[in-house]
Amino acid sequence: MGQTFLRLLAHHPWFQVAAVAASDRSLGRNYGETLSGQGGNQIDSRILDLDLVEPNPKTVGDVDIVFSALPADVAGPIEENFAREGFAVFSNASSHRMDPNVPLMNPEVNAEHTKLIEQQRRVKKWDGCLVANPNCTTAILTLSLKPLQDKFGLERVIVSSMQSVSGAGYPGVSSLDIMQNVIPFIKGEEEKVQRETNKILGTMDQPARIAVSASCHRVPTINGHLEAVFVKSESRMGPDEAIDAMRNFGSAPQELKLPTAPDHPIIVRQEEDRPQTRLDVDQGRGMTVTTGRVRYDDALDGLKYIVLGNNLVRGGAGCSILNAELLLSEKLIR
Repeated sequence: MGQTFLRLLAHHPWFQVAAVAASDRSLGRNYGETLSGQGGNQIDSRILDLDLVEPNPKTVGDVDIVFSALPADVAGPIEENFAREGFAVFSNASSHRMDPNVPLMNPEVNAEHTKLIEQQRRVKKWDGCLVANPNCTTAILTLSLKPLQDKFGLERVIVSSMQSVSGAGYPGVSSLDIMQNVIPFIKGEEEKVQRETNKILGTMDQPARIAVSASCHRVPTINGHLEAVFVKSESRMGPDEAIDAMRNFGSAPQELKLPTAPDHPIIVRQEEDRPQTRLDVDQGRGMTVTTGRVRYDDALDGLKYIVLGNNLVRGGAGCSILNAELLLSEKLIR
């Protein structure tokens, strides 16, 4: 995930990478030396030459924004320390996602939740801010659900995910475990999807009350999470109406023409065998989700469809960068 952040930020029109922080074992080395040949050719050479520093406010220098790709078991206090010292922190970790004073942001879905920032500053008594982006599976799911919620309301959502190995980080899942195999369990993933979906699709003060059931599985693809989604709506919706709502969906990031925002957050494919991971995962530079096979579901008297998204971009670094662009455009970054 850290590499994805740096790849996306390398030529960003608004942001410049000034420092890269890392764990104690890497301090003093330049960033390029730590990559072991993994993905370094996609990162700007100026960034590769940066010396790694400790992740604390005194060592990063004169910066305004902190993007955190830290593991959840260490992220919490480090991110809080940066926010307390006045930095705007955008976190990919799960540590603060369910804090009622921290917006859990998927920008096209709940841009209005940026209003929590001023409340957060009052409650936490800090000048900075902390914004979380969702779990990768949740980010892809909620973007596809938002136009359906807006037009029809949602009562029940069932999702079964087929998640790529890059979602487990590097080096991730052992090749002997995943080759020619599917692992029907990802620790904590189903609970995250069920909790986070309602926070994102709710109001700033009240989570939604959608019954969400998730089953998450690791499959032998490198990048891209494919999800089979079953939806029961409050008012009746047909496949054509749902497709029209998805295709015409846009939100604040598109209206503001933010640099990382895709022109079309959702693409709907009509072919019976799409979306496919190899063909569709990088739509909209990885920020677009692709849906397909939108059809009536007898069991729920609702709809079912497939959605595919890039777990590292829309489900991770890209979502976090778009959050920062949104806050900057709303003058919430000091």
